[in-house]
Amino acid sequence: MRPGRFAEEPGVKPAPFGYHRAASVADAVSLLSVYEGSARVIAGGQSLMPMLNMRLLRPDALVDVNGLRELAGIRPSGETTTLGALVRYTEIERSPLIAERLGLLPGMVRHVGDRQVRNRGTIGGSLAHGDPTGELPLACLVLGAAVMVTGPAGRRQVPVAELYQGPYATVIEPDEVLTEVVFPRSPRHFAFAEQCRRHNDFAVISVVAVGDREPDGTWSGVRIGLGGIADQPVLAGDAAAAVSGSRLPDESINDAAEAALEVADPPSDVRASAEYRRHLVPVYVRRVLTALRSAGAE
Repeated sequence: MRPGRFAEEPGVKPAPFGYHRAASVADAVSLLSVYEGSARVIAGGQSLMPMLNMRLLRPDALVDVNGLRELAGIRPSGETTTLGALVRYTEIERSPLIAERLGLLPGMVRHVGDRQVRNRGTIGGSLAHGDPTGELPLACLVLGAAVMVTGPAGRRQVPVAELYQGPYATVIEPDEVLTEVVFPRSPRHFAFAEQCRRHNDFAVISVVAVGDREPDGTWSGVRIGLGGIADQPVLAGDAAAAVSGSRLPDESINDAAEAALEVADPPSDVRASAEYRRHLVPVYVRRVLTALRSAGAE
């Protein structure tokens, strides 16, 4: 028998739902299993609550994992850095350890919402939500991160490159919990830019480039990622290949900017048309690679 539900009250926007505070990850998995796919995990709630208020989602219950210390914390181990799913945006923004080991993340997080959103929002929630314009899914993709997921069958690892099936859709099963995000060694240099209609709004397009500048001035390990130009964040492999091994001359940067269009399949929505997003792809790839070259020269 399923646990009880809250009665709907006058003036409350969401449809009625049950609420459970999980005592552990295993307890959260058990509760999700009881609801057979009709419950959702809630952490910061910065993405989930607006969707509930607009009744875009009508789960039978919410399973609150905010009290689970096992989902918190930043753990370095050799060149690997693991962030618990409950690490808040503001912790990413302010952590000296993250700044040292994953320098791209703090700069991108500052573009997320406002201070109130960053105080509550979590890295696990952002990745599980799967907004194709979201900063953290894009950052984790470019940095080669993977998520750890726990369900009735145990733990499994999913590379962020394989996490999404489309906009707001992941391969995480309804009775699984995203528990942590694991990052390999981060490239030394990075650059990021996005275009928004207003400060900290949802991005129209965002572009990230990372890489290592070798002693002879050439670049290795270049990865270029784009958000807002497909139904999930994407890597521009041909664009990265156009500049890898070079010193990022203008000619190679221009080649990469044009090559990035091969992964562009942008939508039209209230923020921008598909044509405008496609127009911005080479503009922003060129801008970000030029900034990456400058970062390597410092």
